[in-house]
Amino acid sequence: MKVNLNGRISEVKAVWYEEPVIKMIDQRVLPEKFQIVDIRDTRELYNAIKNMTVRGAPSIGAAAAYGIAQANALGIDVVEAGKTIKASRPTANDLFFAVNFVLQHRSEAKKYAEKYVDSIVERSRLIGVNGNELIGNNKRILTHCNAGALASVDYGTALSPIRIAKDAGKKPFVWVDETRPRLQGSRLTAWELVQEGIDHKVIADNAAGFLMERGEVDLAIVGADRITRNGDFANKIGTYEKAVLAKENGINFYVAAPLSTFDFSIETGRDIPIEFRAEEEVSEVKGIRISPKESSSYNPAFDVTPAKYVSGYITEYGIFKNTELNRIEDKGNEAIIEQI
Repeated sequence: MKVNLNGRISEVKAVWYEEPVIKMIDQRVLPEKFQIVDIRDTRELYNAIKNMTVRGAPSIGAAAAYGIAQANALGIDVVEAGKTIKASRPTANDLFFAVNFVLQHRSEAKKYAEKYVDSIVERSRLIGVNGNELIGNNKRILTHCNAGALASVDYGTALSPIRIAKDAGKKPFVWVDETRPRLQGSRLTAWELVQEGIDHKVIADNAAGFLMERGEVDLAIVGADRITRNGDFANKIGTYEKAVLAKENGINFYVAAPLSTFDFSIETGRDIPIEFRAEEEVSEVKGIRISPKESSSYNPAFDVTPAKYVSGYITEYGIFKNTELNRIEDKGNEAIIEQI
């Protein structure tokens, strides 16, 4: 991704590996500060995933893959390291797939971790190429949370088609949901769009329906943390209501995700484990209490959107309807990895 550092444009990835250190952009402190964090062991990686120093399903998968390579380099039991890494967050499928993939090739863990992360970048690029077909000139796109390069090592999932559209000479406009309570939209997505010079406005989460009803949204594209066999998907809390509003207002609603986000072992969204996070994320902003101390908070990190609200799934293999997802499953998860 492009990053303007003191007036100089640099290309930076969200996470990378300099053996035996995993390096990542600290997503907790953006946009106020651009900071790189060094991860030196499995426990530090567990904490970095848990506290969302790194976040976004594909980037978490990349960090997890590097975590197995790091454990191998340090002479740590890679199976035990994998168990620790998997325990960090329960919802994103990429985390589990990445750990299992590198463990299958543990004797060459670094090689296969790099191979896996390279595949994430290539998958994200192809998602952009395929999704670009949906974006006409001057189209207004609503997105939720952050499904950009920060979440996918580079390019992004939901933002990748928008990046490719801009590179093709189109002029996309993005409505950025702020995405309470951690504000991944206003903090991270908006920051990425500023770096790329893509026109956008940040909106309060509750403003999406207002804009849709007024005809100011042409389509919606979001990412996903896990997609089931029938097409139900988990994404950042608030996604479900955006999908319902889009259908009510006749707006196409797309999910952008690589094959590694699909979990064909789960039939429906009811079986997706949902992470619940600390109450303070809701009751405080930057350490300042915004609700009465006597009031408790309820903080699910994700919700599940039924497949009936999804117009299509933008993948590295093309765009599919929920009735066509068996065609993706047939390709096999390792197909694109083995091509790199």
